[in-house]
Amino acid sequence: MNAHLVWDWNGTLLHDIDAVIEATNASFAEIGLPRITLDRYRELYCVPVPKFYERVMGRLPTDDEWEVMDEIFHRHYWTLAGTCGLTQDAAEILARWRYEGLTQSLCSLAPHEQLLPIIRTHGIEDHFIRVDGRVDGSHTGKSEQMARHLAAIEDIDIDPRRVVVIGDAVDDAVAAAHVGARAVLYTGGSHSRASLELAGVPVVDSLADAVEVAQALAG
Repeated sequence: MNAHLVWDWNGTLLHDIDAVIEATNASFAEIGLPRITLDRYRELYCVPVPKFYERVMGRLPTDDEWEVMDEIFHRHYWTLAGTCGLTQDAAEILARWRYEGLTQSLCSLAPHEQLLPIIRTHGIEDHFIRVDGRVDGSHTGKSEQMARHLAAIEDIDIDPRRVVVIGDAVDDAVAAAHVGARAVLYTGGSHSRASLELAGVPVVDSLADAVEVAQALAG
């Protein structure tokens, strides 16, 4: 049985962790928080994002603080995102999976109207049978969006038991479990390996390894 892959975007297919750290520190500076290192970010990061800020600040941000931090983060991030490249071997892996007649889709918490143009810039849109970004203003996790994503794939009969979500965050594993799918987590994004391993799913250091594990899980 072949796997249907559901890819995450930020931190998985797009190597944007440096842009994320720079944008995060810009948002922190706006309310007087000290800079955060990559290692500390990966140690503390979680979804929903206000919970991450609570871990950093020792309290939840106020509504005003959240509004300022969120606006500053996204302004800086989307300025930098266009300079980010795909993760090593990502384009080749996506092309090979499609060439072999296998299916894959993309489900991201990035805003849909900003996600599509950047995917097109990298020339990979045609590899996916469906692409979904966030279409509401909520900052909850990916579980409900994952359910909508799979339900909306009409071209093929998607059996959740052959779906494998590949992402860089514990939330990707949570979303996979929510729909009865499997997950493989990649260490090049938002979490430390130790944090990812708490999810109880396979953790890998490359996208090539992620696809190999996904095939084994589906078989």
